[in-house]
Amino acid sequence: MNQLLRFSGSVQRDPAIETWMKTHTGDLGIIAQHWFEVMRKCGDDVRELLHDGHPTACITDAAFGYVNAFKAHVNVGFFRGAEIADPEGLLEGTGKFMRHVKLRPDRDVNATALTKLIGTAYTDMKERVRAELKRARFYYPSNEKNA
Repeated sequence: MNQLLRFSGSVQRDPAIETWMKTHTGDLGIIAQHWFEVMRKCGDDVRELLHDGHPTACITDAAFGYVNAFKAHVNVGFFRGAEIADPEGLLEGTGKFMRHVKLRPDRDVNATALTKLIGTAYTDMKERVRAELKRARFYYPSNEKNA
């Protein structure tokens, strides 16, 4: 079982996320906005929605990342983070699938490594979506005959 987290309401630009961004000001808002923008720029197939109250990035409808602002930090999270390469050891968490990077305004972050991690999460999810589509085509072939 592939267990992709899918959202039928994902869109190219969700007005609810723009509202979220405007309400999260200060250093934490700037951090969240920056890293969500990095997710948005991963590819033309990136869609988004507000899920559980925070901006979520998807490959079409399959979630790959999110940002969330708390009182003293921002999480940059990955829905399949437990299964992606993290050579710099940025990821935190112990869940079966999800992992996050905790960012604080008073601490430096390895921006190159986090950007690469976001790209890895995007590429990983893109491959998972392709594999799922390929399996679906195998199990449910078209009734069309080749001419």
